Amino acid sequence: MPTSKLNIQATSGKQYIYNFSEGVAEGDATMKNLLGGKGANLAEMANIGLPVPPGFTISTEVCTYYYDHNKTFPSGLFEHDIPDALAKLETALGKRFGDSANPLLLSVRSGARASMPGMMDTILNLGLNDTTVDALAEQSGNPRFAWDCYRRFVQMYGDVVLELRPADSRQPDPFEKILDEHKKALGVTLDTELETEDLKKIVMAYKEAIKTETGKEFPEDPRQQLQGAIGAVFGSWNNERAIVYRKLNHIPGYWGTACNVQAMVFGNMGPTSGTGVAFTRDAATGENIFYGEYLMNAQGEDVVAGTRTPLTISQLEEENPGIYRQLDGIRSRLEQHYRDMMDIEFTIENGKLFMLQCRVGKRTGLAAIRIAYDMCMEGLIDEKEALLRIEPQQLNQLLRPVFDQHEKQSAIDSGRLLATGLNAGPGAATGRICFSAQKAEEVRKKGDTAILVRIETSPEDIKGMSLAEGILTERGGMTSHAALVARQMGKVCVAGCGALDIDYSRGELRIEGKNTLLKEGDYISIDGTTGEVLQGEISTRNSEVIEVLADKTLKPEEAPTWNIFDHIMRWSDKYRKLKIRTNADQPDQADLAVSFGAEGIGLCRTEHMFFGGERIDAMREMILADDIEGRKKALDKLLPYQRDDFYGLFRAMGSRPVTIRLLDPPLHEFLPHGDKEIEALAAKFGKPYHDVRNRIDNLHEFNPMLGLRGCRLGILHPEIPAMQVRAIIEAACRLKKEGHDIIPEIMVPLVGTVRELEITSEIIHRVARRVMAEQESGVTYLVGTMIEVPRAAMTSGDIAKAADFFSYGTNDLTQMGLGMSRDDSGQFLPSYQNYDIYQHNPFESLDQDGIGRLIQLSAKEGRTVKPELKLGICGEHGGDPDTIAFCHSLSLNYVSCSPFRIPIARLAAARAALMA
Repeated sequence: MPTSKLNIQATSGKQYIYNFSEGVAEGDATMKNLLGGKGANLAEMANIGLPVPPGFTISTEVCTYYYDHNKTFPSGLFEHDIPDALAKLETALGKRFGDSANPLLLSVRSGARASMPGMMDTILNLGLNDTTVDALAEQSGNPRFAWDCYRRFVQMYGDVVLELRPADSRQPDPFEKILDEHKKALGVTLDTELETEDLKKIVMAYKEAIKTETGKEFPEDPRQQLQGAIGAVFGSWNNERAIVYRKLNHIPGYWGTACNVQAMVFGNMGPTSGTGVAFTRDAATGENIFYGEYLMNAQGEDVVAGTRTPLTISQLEEENPGIYRQLDGIRSRLEQHYRDMMDIEFTIENGKLFMLQCRVGKRTGLAAIRIAYDMCMEGLIDEKEALLRIEPQQLNQLLRPVFDQHEKQSAIDSGRLLATGLNAGPGAATGRICFSAQKAEEVRKKGDTAILVRIETSPEDIKGMSLAEGILTERGGMTSHAALVARQMGKVCVAGCGALDIDYSRGELRIEGKNTLLKEGDYISIDGTTGEVLQGEISTRNSEVIEVLADKTLKPEEAPTWNIFDHIMRWSDKYRKLKIRTNADQPDQADLAVSFGAEGIGLCRTEHMFFGGERIDAMREMILADDIEGRKKALDKLLPYQRDDFYGLFRAMGSRPVTIRLLDPPLHEFLPHGDKEIEALAAKFGKPYHDVRNRIDNLHEFNPMLGLRGCRLGILHPEIPAMQVRAIIEAACRLKKEGHDIIPEIMVPLVGTVRELEITSEIIHRVARRVMAEQESGVTYLVGTMIEVPRAAMTSGDIAKAADFFSYGTNDLTQMGLGMSRDDSGQFLPSYQNYDIYQHNPFESLDQDGIGRLIQLSAKEGRTVKPELKLGICGEHGGDPDTIAFCHSLSLNYVSCSPFRIPIARLAAARAALMA
């Protein structure tokens, strides 16, 4: 459909329903914003001739209208639009909705523009009642099948629409409890062992429970059922789990969801029917294999809910080669059409294949990187698209630790291997067993790590899954809710570990065939790469990428994952405009950063160099000195340490630029505060305790962040920056004589006025000239400032006259600009994010509307005065992809971040350039 037509429909609000059937549809894959991902792809599959059951999509505009108009629907939707769409379905299929002889049955599913697996609700077999169930039984010749459908429908409708569900995930599902009680009384274990009369009794028990617990009657009228189901789908957009999921994945609430109504096809009609979920490639590893699961004589929810452990798709090739070949052909066709790894759902009804859904599949970070790389190598996509397919944060999974193999093997040899499940999310995780989301939250608040252990996860577990280090389930396969959500979150996951026997009521975990008993709170370790579950804690070791780049313990040719990583990084460097520097204070940090691709140091925090051994003693001697001579004497002791520090940094970075921030924090941070420590310090320097105590008390500030620190400290005590500048220039001269070209960048912190920078610059230049004369060597150096005070940002035109560069200290600029302490904001920031006061934590991702505007103004004013002014940011925001995209939009020269975030920054910078 042309874009112009889409825009007209999206703004006019006149067309709310879009029909689709095999070979023809009123939409296509480009209409995701209007039809949701599921509806757009159903239309696309129909258009390319895949076997899609007919149906219609109610657009996202209805969801928007619903919430904008106090949860009411557009006029005529249920009176005209939906009846018209139903009539088309009835004509196409030769069935009638609610008919007592030949009933049309429906599925009702949600579908937002962004995939939200398991977050919103599905209802199958809608249209069944005490009359139509008999018609279905007669039509199919299979009363058991008909009553199984009715049992499922009453359960889904009772849960989703009539809201009979447990208030707490630790409580049993009321419908499952009824079902389990009946199976126990009958002496059976599987749902498929229940006979027709058993199912009738269960349906009756379900309805009684609904009436007793909710006070509502189960509706017999199919049209009432449909209206209730559609209302529940739109209502589920704002249920708690959907809201949590949206916040975790930055999905705006105003997008809304679509609702898909589709003719039912049945996978539970007997042994020649079935249902499955598959991926066109392995969603955990990215390997180019057909990867999925299915169940015969089942409906779709059975596979993803984990109530039965499914079979692998490879077994379908043996069981039904014809259906497998048809599916494999569709797999190839979809990959060629979408040029991406797809997630599909299918149903086999009496030997006939139907496609129920396709969408771009969720995948682990490891899989995302491998799929993008492989598809580029296969010619399906180019380098640029490959980079755009990978979210920068997914690179973390290539850097994530794995278990120390010797310790793990020792644990296995000593009998601590408890069981093996499905390797649903790579990496290694150790933590305390938590049987509920609530317990995981408690454990995290205590500063410990959690492993969420569930029989099977449900959408209500979403918060616990986000907090847990890893996820372990007793039931479910590689396409279960646990596996899907864990992959998207980048969590370690082992699913379908059938040897587990979890008892929520006792808070216990037993292992089949073993005497092992674990309690909630005990430590457990899971290997999401192998599926192994081990008792107790196990140490981790570095990933393959780290072993090649940093440890040098693995040869590149022996590291296939590193080879893919290396290609992604080289492609990123090809397209990015921003330079990537690192924040580093020591040579080993600099070496690591260079191995990750750092192009310089954007921030060296010199205060970190004064702690430990004789250094801290000399620093404290300087602070406690009675006069300037005493301070200089102590600073002379610090000079060799500083000189060696800078020499090491310069040497590690080669010819790359190094920005060194002069001493920034207030002096009290270097002194002890406990009585015993003060007594020891006084004794060490031969001073009376009270003199030292008084000196410390005099240095106390009510708000140290805004007190005597940064350039203020250097202006009052110029001997301090003088020592540091001498150390910098002497180290640079030494390297110059050794044949290295070093250009130090000396940064003055906390400048608020140009005069502060001018005074400090005079000190820097005076000392630098003296040192170069002494060394008989010339060194080029730059003098700039850290823009971290709002006044500095507002007067950058003046400050630029005295600066060679600006480095935006976004951490402090955020604190001062928002009037918010980074250390104390944890008390209220989560609530602020819940209220949408801030969509993201402003200390993790730059507040672009506020602090970003200060940087934008500063950059514009600074470059107006001095076009060649070098600009960068050095706060930890420099490793945040959204912040990096913002910096690219301002044409900054570089961003700087911690060493381990450099690969993320390189990729994020490339994506920003490609999307500009």
